[in-house]
Amino acid sequence: MLTVALLCVAVAEGAVRYRSQSAHNQIVVEDKGGYRMLRFNGSMETRLLIANPLLGHFEYTDYFQMPLLWNPKAKRVLVMGLGGGSTQRAFQGYYPTVHVDTVELDPAVAKVAKEWFGVKETKTHTIHISDGRGYLRRNKNRKYEAIMMDAYSSNTYGSFIPYHLATKEFFQLAAEDLTANGVLAYNVIGTYQEWRADIVGSMYRTMKTVFPHVYHFPAADSQNIVLLGVKANTGGLTSATLRARVDLLRRAQPKLPAYFGPRLARIRASAPPSAEQSPVLTDDHAPISKLLVPAK
Repeated sequence: MLTVALLCVAVAEGAVRYRSQSAHNQIVVEDKGGYRMLRFNGSMETRLLIANPLLGHFEYTDYFQMPLLWNPKAKRVLVMGLGGGSTQRAFQGYYPTVHVDTVELDPAVAKVAKEWFGVKETKTHTIHISDGRGYLRRNKNRKYEAIMMDAYSSNTYGSFIPYHLATKEFFQLAAEDLTANGVLAYNVIGTYQEWRADIVGSMYRTMKTVFPHVYHFPAADSQNIVLLGVKANTGGLTSATLRARVDLLRRAQPKLPAYFGPRLARIRASAPPSAEQSPVLTDDHAPISKLLVPAK
């Protein structure tokens, strides 16, 4: 929860509250229309409702809670990318017994998240300043029920996925750090048919080389699609098994938010249309300028 000072502050419409330049980002915090927003290099990263920080976030962050369908009594999850902490705030608010490890590359982002978005390190939330892939490579002692990927780089032309966090080899490394029923959730900025459809298709195909089942959730309020890779090969979801998983989760997590059920209606199991023509991404084939980085 945000501090009282943050919640009660009265600010002018569209007021820039903070601006700085780190080694990785131009960071801007702005208040507008009752919302607090975080921008990196002009790209919107986080939004929250100042009066209630658990609300007002971008819908796609809700889909990072979907791995709990396979892990209703999850003990530990990993989030790559902090931003303003929407995912971390949700887990601390709705699933207080789950420990969240956050990996964030930019220490300046962690500082801003704490000072302006109420993000706190507690006994159930630890922030690690590190590159995501390096963190997984060094991790020898922890297994996660879920790994959530929201680690984007950005420039004046938009946000893009760091290539080394999108390859078959990366997903193999991540799968090693997941429990037997673990799930990897990946926020992909793009659409199914037009803008960045090739990225969506490649991410799906690449994840399918490692995870037996890949589901996806398109957000209604933004051009974000969250892909879920399920490690266990125990059969795909059906309407009946999905209902059963939701019932188990509701019993295990009494604070499950009311919007969880309606969000499930957006689940898709078939391959995105662009997947057939999109390449599998590997460490030795890095078409960075052609695929993951926005064109100039």
